[in-house]
Amino acid sequence: MRIISGRFRGRDLGSVPEGVRPTSERVRESLFSVLGSVEGLRVLDLFAGTGALGLESISRGADRVVFVERSRRVVRELRARFDVLGLEEPGAVRVLTIDTKRAIGRLGKEAEERFDLVFLDPPYEEEGDRVGTLTALFSAGILRARARVVVEGPKRHPLPPLAGVRVLDERDYGDTKLTWLESSRPVER
Repeated sequence: MRIISGRFRGRDLGSVPEGVRPTSERVRESLFSVLGSVEGLRVLDLFAGTGALGLESISRGADRVVFVERSRRVVRELRARFDVLGLEEPGAVRVLTIDTKRAIGRLGKEAEERFDLVFLDPPYEEEGDRVGTLTALFSAGILRARARVVVEGPKRHPLPPLAGVRVLDERDYGDTKLTWLESSRPVER
C-alpha cells in the first residue's frame, strides 16, 4: 500500500492487515480526483482499516484526520504507519479505538471536532449497517455546512434513499460503488 499524491507521495505504508479490505489505489485516485482539493479540511475516516483514505487526505493537505477503527490489532498497525510518516497524536491525527456509532456519539459531545469530509467504508459483510451509521452521522451535529460524506460499498448493494440526505454523485469501479452525500437540511453554525 502506498500514498498516491501530496507530500507523502509514493511512500510505502507496508502490508495490509489480515482481514482488512483496503480501498484500491485506482479507486482512491478516482475518489480524490472527484473530491478536488482537501487542503485545510478536517476529515473523519470511519471504519479506518489501513487508514489509506485518511492518510491520503493528510498527504494532500487536510488539517486533521480522526480515524475510527474498533480493532486494536489494526489500530496498532495504523499507528505504525503514523510513525513511518512522522505523524503524532494528538495533532494532525487522532485515533478512536471504538465502534463507529459510539465514536460518532463521543465526537458529538466534543465541540472542537467538526468535519468537512467523512469517509465511510465498512467491511462488506457489515455493509447493512451503513444506513444506521449514516443516520447517526447526519444527526450528530458533527458535520460542518456543506460537508461531504463519501460511502464505499459493493455495487450490488447501493444505498437506499435517506431522509434529509442528498446524493451528489455515484460512481462504479468494478464491484465497488462510491456515493458522495451531503445533508439537504440547513446546518446550524
